[in-house]
Amino acid sequence: MILLIIIGVILLIVSFAVKSNASNPFFKFSSTLRNIGFLVIVLGVFSSMFKQIDAGKVGVKSLYGSVQPDVLESGLHLINPLLDVTDFDIQTQNYTMSAVHSEGAQEGDDAIRVLSNDGLEVVIDLTVLYRITPADAPMIFKQIGVNYNDKIVRPVTRTRIRDNAVYYDAVALYSTKRNEFQQRIFKTIEADFKTRGLVLEQLLIRNINLPPSVKASIESKINAEQDAQKMTFVLQKEKQEAERKRVEAQGIADYQHIISMGLTDKQLQYEQIKAQKEIATSPNTKIIFMGKGGSAPVILSDK
Repeated sequence: MILLIIIGVILLIVSFAVKSNASNPFFKFSSTLRNIGFLVIVLGVFSSMFKQIDAGKVGVKSLYGSVQPDVLESGLHLINPLLDVTDFDIQTQNYTMSAVHSEGAQEGDDAIRVLSNDGLEVVIDLTVLYRITPADAPMIFKQIGVNYNDKIVRPVTRTRIRDNAVYYDAVALYSTKRNEFQQRIFKTIEADFKTRGLVLEQLLIRNINLPPSVKASIESKINAEQDAQKMTFVLQKEKQEAERKRVEAQGIADYQHIISMGLTDKQLQYEQIKAQKEIATSPNTKIIFMGKGGSAPVILSDK
């Protein structure tokens, strides 16, 4: 748009220069150059009167450095051709600070190193999800500029995390107090962002790395707890097995006592007859019974 106007002006200057010198071989084309120059200027002015704002963005207007308070919503707009319009993304954006070189918004190790309450250095990987308040885009452009990531998001987040980490021990940050710490820094960062036209949507603590000595101590403690739990399980199992054997032995003793108290001669004779009957019905056995009355029989078998 501006380029078309500049080209048109150049064509006009060239046409006037050619027309002023009748001996110039391009003298006869001066009128044509002038007409083309006017046409290009008109086309440039006309096209600069229209501005398209893409979806998920707003346009901030400025005229000779003076920022206008209202914004252009997404769509096609008819504007003053002298206005300069800067697009601002109002969709959710993320800014990641990570110790892994290729994961963060900046190259290299960009994790946040903080000192805990017990004087240990803790390394935190973090992702900030935020967006721009559309109505505050002119204020951001005027007071901060378009580079609000490096001027606001990054320094505010890192400072507030360091300010709040000193209230927690390193192990607590790593385990029991992690959610509490995340909620605490969310509230403080959210308040800071709000005063600068940014909305903090979510704060994600991706990883908390402790010093190697502390990590080894925690792992040793976890292993000891697991061993203790395993031993407790073994003892419970052995106790249950001992109880089972005791109940089984008591049952056998009770059975033997009942049998010894309840057996009579007739019952013994009945059991004897049952056994003889089972032997007699066997197809591979020949049986000879000897004895009678109350005497015990003699059994001769031939298989």
